[in-house]
Amino acid sequence: MTKGKTPPAPGHVNLRMLADHLGLSQTTVSLVLNNSPSAKSIPQETRDRVVEAAHRLDYRPNYFARSLRQSRSMSVGVLAPDLSEGYFTRVMSGVVEELTAARYFYFTACHDWKPELIDKYPRMLVERAVDGFLLLNTAVQELAVPVPVVAISAHCSEDKVTNILLDHHQAVQRALTHLYKLGHRRIAFMRGPRAIPDSEFRWESIQQVAREMELKLDPELAIRIDTAGWSMKVGQHPMAPEIGYKPMQSLLEQTRNFTAVFCFNDISAIGAIRALKDAGLNVPGDVSVVGFDDILSAAYATPSLTTVRQPLAEMGRRGAKVLLERIADRKKTFPTDIFMESELIVRESTGPARNRN
Repeated sequence: MTKGKTPPAPGHVNLRMLADHLGLSQTTVSLVLNNSPSAKSIPQETRDRVVEAAHRLDYRPNYFARSLRQSRSMSVGVLAPDLSEGYFTRVMSGVVEELTAARYFYFTACHDWKPELIDKYPRMLVERAVDGFLLLNTAVQELAVPVPVVAISAHCSEDKVTNILLDHHQAVQRALTHLYKLGHRRIAFMRGPRAIPDSEFRWESIQQVAREMELKLDPELAIRIDTAGWSMKVGQHPMAPEIGYKPMQSLLEQTRNFTAVFCFNDISAIGAIRALKDAGLNVPGDVSVVGFDDILSAAYATPSLTTVRQPLAEMGRRGAKVLLERIADRKKTFPTDIFMESELIVRESTGPARNRN
């Protein structure tokens, strides 16, 4: 250490100041702190002195300068519609697990289905030098970004984007087969909002599976979650059971000639169950209800919810893993679509169809 020099204040130390304080070159200090193979040629006493001073003075490397040298920022951008309990939290648990293991940081941007934010946020994240993008349940028409992109449940048709998707045909087949075996033939369907990428793909699978099973779909029994009701409102949870309560309430005002309802997700299914009970109907005695996703609260609803379990955490892990692989090797070819399988979880909300005759 150079005598007579006043040590710099902790927390305000850059590489040059640390090197001056130690009386060493910036190269020597950098090699030690980055644990470079070349640091082995530096005496152990010097290496210990560098590490001790860095800890004592709370030295922090210049993040952006290092990212320029390495051509990586070790961070990714995550674009999602909302941060609510349910889909987002389950997917992000897998994303965070994979990114943390790889020592990657992430920026999360919530667009709340606003087109201007869906267009603006990718540009802002690129300005923050992210190495890649994860799109969660977010359809982007034109994503002109210079980094790898992986889309989870977004059905993105952009070139060089890898999609992590649920096998909706298999998922629907399991749910409808369960209801069919219980004797249900008059089944209502609560479709998702048009803004959600999965909505139309799942509806197409429902129609296809119904044809295969020779199960008649009555247009009168097809209701849809209102996009406006899905969006964030001041003082209101963006994914409240109300999104299912109101459509079911409207359906019951028109007809009660159905014995089951297959809902777009678990939150809407919980709302539908409440609407049915408020109308004096028993679940599953009068109407069976099936949800989708298997969120944490599905098992604790009253009655507990029969649902199609999406492997949401695994989809998050897989998406993050593929993104990191694409970042590491830009020239490698990756599949356009990677499909994940679902599982039917049977609980209390489904039972034998009531004989309406």
